[in-house]
Amino acid sequence: MSDVVSWVVEGNVGVITINSPPVNALSAAVRQGLYDGMEALVADDAAKAIVVICEGRTFIAGADITEFGKPPSGAPLRDVQTAMEKSPKPVIAAIHGTALGGGLETALACHYRCAIPSAKVGLPEVKLGLLPGAGGTQRLPRIIGPKRALDMIIDGNPISAAEALELGVINHVIDGDLREGALAYAQKLIDENAPTICVSENEVDASELSDTFFDDYRKSIARKTRGFPAPEKIIQCIEAAVNLPFDEGMIVEGKGIGELMQGSESEAMRYMFFSEREVAKLPDVPKDTPLRDINSAAVLGAGTMGGGIAMNFANAGIPVTIVEMNQEALDRGLGIIETNYRNTQKKGRLTEEDVNARLALITGTLDYADIGDKDIVIEAIFENMDVKKEVFTKLDATMKQGAILATNTSYLNIDEIAQCTSRPGDVIGLHFFSPANVMRLLEIVRGAETSKDVLATCMAMAKRIGKLGVVAGVCHGFIGNRMLSRYSSAAQRLMFEGATPNQIDQALFNFGMPMGPFTMGDLAGLDVGWRARQDNPDLFPTDTSLPNIVDILVEQERFGQKTQKGYYLYEAGNRTPIPDPEVEAMIKEESIKAGIEQRDVGDEEIVQMALFAAINEGARVLEEGIAYRPCDIDMIWINGYGFPSYRGGPMHYADQIGVDKVHAAVEKYRQKYGDANWKYSKLLENIAKAGGKFADWKEYM
Repeated sequence: MSDVVSWVVEGNVGVITINSPPVNALSAAVRQGLYDGMEALVADDAAKAIVVICEGRTFIAGADITEFGKPPSGAPLRDVQTAMEKSPKPVIAAIHGTALGGGLETALACHYRCAIPSAKVGLPEVKLGLLPGAGGTQRLPRIIGPKRALDMIIDGNPISAAEALELGVINHVIDGDLREGALAYAQKLIDENAPTICVSENEVDASELSDTFFDDYRKSIARKTRGFPAPEKIIQCIEAAVNLPFDEGMIVEGKGIGELMQGSESEAMRYMFFSEREVAKLPDVPKDTPLRDINSAAVLGAGTMGGGIAMNFANAGIPVTIVEMNQEALDRGLGIIETNYRNTQKKGRLTEEDVNARLALITGTLDYADIGDKDIVIEAIFENMDVKKEVFTKLDATMKQGAILATNTSYLNIDEIAQCTSRPGDVIGLHFFSPANVMRLLEIVRGAETSKDVLATCMAMAKRIGKLGVVAGVCHGFIGNRMLSRYSSAAQRLMFEGATPNQIDQALFNFGMPMGPFTMGDLAGLDVGWRARQDNPDLFPTDTSLPNIVDILVEQERFGQKTQKGYYLYEAGNRTPIPDPEVEAMIKEESIKAGIEQRDVGDEEIVQMALFAAINEGARVLEEGIAYRPCDIDMIWINGYGFPSYRGGPMHYADQIGVDKVHAAVEKYRQKYGDANWKYSKLLENIAKAGGKFADWKEYM
């Protein structure tokens, strides 16, 4: 026996127990213990069946990711599975919590699987840029068929015990105590002289597959899985399960997982996995910092942003009151919220009861006095410092002591806003991304006087309402928008030098971005940024060496998709951008007027210049202490701006391609264009000269 795996015979049932906190991952010690336990109990005549069960909060939750890339040790998982599958005695997996990845693959090698109703099972490897590498692609289709197996593995999300029972992934659901129920189930199998069912010996039922099934499936997921190599490898493995014997299919699976493990995409997605956990750690805020209660909320503004923010609270079961200036705006906002919920209901994602329950949690008012007792208030009105100061002065007088006063500003100085109150420690920035009820990122802006308990409370609240909270310091645009401004300015520069908006957008789309900056501008509305600049000219400095094409477009009422023309043309009811020769001619004319030399611009230069501008600014963000770590920047750009997760975020991408390459290009652009968009980063230079990486950035400060 080992420290993490033990075994015993109870009556005539052998029980192998795994106890390896926190999630019973398949570490070398767990694998070796399972192998030894199987060997001992198969040889023990007193044991007529074997139950595999786990202590703690979950069954085996997957592989031990910390061992990836390290020399192998302990029994290989496939040897453990063979010992289970070839056992002459029935082997039963007893599942609670989650059986994910290698955990489910281990269970599939057992002859029977039982679970409690709350259990979930799944193969989420695709979310790490991998595929199930311990027989999951070969055993699962032998149980549920190739079509359902493909959906389940490529989606990567777990399914409930009820669904798993219906599909045949598990054989029995236990009501009550898992251990007692599993022992009773094992005894039943013994009494019935039940056979040992080896999934690997089953044939895959491909009778309902058309001749073009796999090609059609590839086409159906092409856009969703763009840039990700794992889905294609998964399809190849399922094809092998259909067309080849089990052992040969396992060879295909082994080759696929080996290739993916060596790829940059999986490395980036594993980095992302750990980064999501890292950004929750606040370096100077103790873990035991007392949290404030958030049992009620208020939102100022019933517009698109305010309504979306309110939905987040209602979705989490927190009552929320929306404050508006007039009844018409309030009614319109509440109506849009209900429409959003009803549309989700029509798609089958919510029941009528769900919708009604959430709507009941959202109320509206025109009177600030109605929100004075709320635990948190989030201001979501337009970007104007004078207006926000007026609002926060009023909130300071209205809200109870201990309430958190938050602003949803995208750019404005949180510290300046906080000074309008008598309690700057209670003021914080909560920058939601639009649409707020959909986008996962919440940029939490820490002011100079924001108290630690307010910061910790907002981080915990972010998780509670389904957001990924990432902390930023105070500066213009914080982390995300500050870098975006450099990215967008570089794209503008290339447009005036000869690249069309469509060429730039397509090059960045091909890199992996969900859309390019000009398509994004049309989607958001060119008039929105224009109005913000009119109200706050000092907050939106522009590169004066470039023409201001946005002003020209707005003056012509080319606002983007909502007017069916912006940088692009749009057909009614269709969001597909159509390149507009009139705009391209206008850009060229303005370039000539400004004396900008026209040239041929390649796609590679477009991607390099736009991204390197963002990376250089990210380095400056780190230097200034606006971000705690490079991974904070990466998580913001992946979850807020659509940076492809298989590239790991801009700072990780710089590490992958070489920081020295980035620095050389940035220095070239700085020499050519000046500091307007290429302000010098000493950190970038230090890392580049040392041949280092942003992953070790502190060594170069």
